[in-house]
Amino acid sequence: MKHVLITGCTRGLGLAMARSFVSRGWRVSGCGTNASAAEQLGKELGEKHRIMRCDVTSAADVAAFAADILAGPGAPDLLLNNAAVINRNSPLWEVSPEDFARVMDVNLNGVHLICRGFLPAMIARGTGVVVNFSSGWGRSTSAEVAPYCCSKWGIEGLTQALSQELPPGLAAVALNPGIIDTDMLRSTFGSSSSAYPDPAHWAIKVVPFLEKLGPQDNGAALTAPQ
Repeated sequence: MKHVLITGCTRGLGLAMARSFVSRGWRVSGCGTNASAAEQLGKELGEKHRIMRCDVTSAADVAAFAADILAGPGAPDLLLNNAAVINRNSPLWEVSPEDFARVMDVNLNGVHLICRGFLPAMIARGTGVVVNFSSGWGRSTSAEVAPYCCSKWGIEGLTQALSQELPPGLAAVALNPGIIDTDMLRSTFGSSSSAYPDPAHWAIKVVPFLEKLGPQDNGAALTAPQ
C-alpha cells in the first residue's frame, strides 16, 4: 500500500487530498494544529491511517510526529508540504513583525522541519517524492500579500536547491495548486472566491496527477491541473 504524508490535512486542500488518497487505496498520514480536528479526521479515515496534532513550526512537535510515523507506517512515498498561512491584506509597512514572522515560520520553517524529519528515511529507502506547495504568488506578485509572496518565492528556491541535493531515485517539486475556493482565498478575494472550484472538486483532478510524480520530475516547477 502506497503511503502519503500530508501536512495541514485537517482543512481545505489537505483535507480534500486526504479523503481522495484514501478513496484511491493509499495509506494516509498527516497532521494539523487542531487536536480535535485531527482526532475527528483520524476516526473518519479509519485505523489504517494516522492523523496527529502537530505544529510544523515546532521542532519538538515535528520530531515527535516523525518518530511516530516512521515507527508505524514508515517513510512516505509521497510527502506533501501543504500547511501554510497568509497575512491579512495589508501594505507591507502595515504588516506587524509578528504577522510577518508567522507567515515565514509556517510556510518556510515548517517545510524545513518536515523535510528534516522525513527525508533521511526516504533517502535511506532510495525512493520518494517531496511536493512543496507553492502558489501563483510564488511566481508572480500582488499588492497587500507581500509576506505570503515572499514565503512562496522562497519555497520555489528552497525546492530547486533541494532537488540538486537529492540522490537518484528521489524528487522534489514545487507545485502551484491553482486558485481554489478555500478560507485562505476568501481572506484575500472575498466573495469572489466562490467563482473558483472547491477543494473536493479540485482534488478529483489533482490527486491522480500527484500519484504519477516520480524521479523524472525532480526540480520541476509544476502547476496542478484545473
